[in-house]
Amino acid sequence: MGVFEAIGTETHESVHFGNDPESGLQAIVAIHSTVLGPSLGGTRFYPYASEDQALEDVLRLAKGMTYKAACAGLDQGGGKAVIIGDPQRLGSAALFRSYGRFIDGLGGRYITAEDVGTTVENMAVVATQTRYVSGLPQSSGGSGDPSPATARGVVAAMTAVSERLWGTDALEGRTVAIKGVGKVGMSLAERLHRRGVTLVVADVNPAASSHAEERFGATVVGIDDIHAVECDIFAPCALGADLNPETIPQLACAAIAGSANNQLLSSADADAVAARGILYAPDFVVNAGGIINIAAEKGGYDPQTAAKLVDRIYDNLTEIFQISDLLDVNTERAAERMADDRLTAKAAREAGT
Repeated sequence: MGVFEAIGTETHESVHFGNDPESGLQAIVAIHSTVLGPSLGGTRFYPYASEDQALEDVLRLAKGMTYKAACAGLDQGGGKAVIIGDPQRLGSAALFRSYGRFIDGLGGRYITAEDVGTTVENMAVVATQTRYVSGLPQSSGGSGDPSPATARGVVAAMTAVSERLWGTDALEGRTVAIKGVGKVGMSLAERLHRRGVTLVVADVNPAASSHAEERFGATVVGIDDIHAVECDIFAPCALGADLNPETIPQLACAAIAGSANNQLLSSADADAVAARGILYAPDFVVNAGGIINIAAEKGGYDPQTAAKLVDRIYDNLTEIFQISDLLDVNTERAAERMADDRLTAKAAREAGT
């Protein structure tokens, strides 16, 4: 598949390819929008089955970052990067130095950070070659691992969901089914456990599920069974496209709010979820805690200030529910409307109209 064919009618500004045979680097950076500011998004290191699959993923993720930043009220654009390969085998310091030089060559139009398959320590290596990197270790003056902030944002979203559905922001006594208890999912489980939530978890890694069971009393189910679990909130916290024609009919929840990116396989799936009477909290609003936390590094990182900004996800999601009611559209379209309005307003100001 060619690049322009993959982009189709989307509005990505540019796509960049980095290659270094010596270190094994094969990377793609997609910049969706710089209307609100330099694009910001993490680097995913993953053994994609093909270059086409990697390209499709980075394009989808970059667009999601534009909407994520816009809905969060950040002066940042949307971009994303993927490195093709197994991070356990290829993730050398030499590769990340090469990657840093690649990022530096983009001149600041894209600012990178950690994501699936990369760490804050990897970003510290990238930072030896470029200043266009964020989410550095706290020992280097950065915000560190964004996973706890992302999980905090998911909890804020769940309280907005609870207020909408049950007239209270208290989560005690609710049941939440979490698919994926990695860094974010495990932090989410811990936070919900402290709030008196009953947990059901599933993960492709049995050790992760067992850990959640031991620490938080979570009930463990198979990865193919989690969608059908009767619960108040289903939280997709693994990879994307988890809400699709196969899984949506299985759902036995009142609401969906999770940290995974691009949870819907297609826009039609938002209608399918709504038709089931399930309240969907759009992923790019719910999981914005990480990017909000990273963006808070500007001018010096303060954890308390960053936490307050992350908690505003509650207000953002509440507003999206109101837009959904006003326009009589599903919540995904309402969130997109919020983001598009901010992008349009900024473009109009730049044009002087």
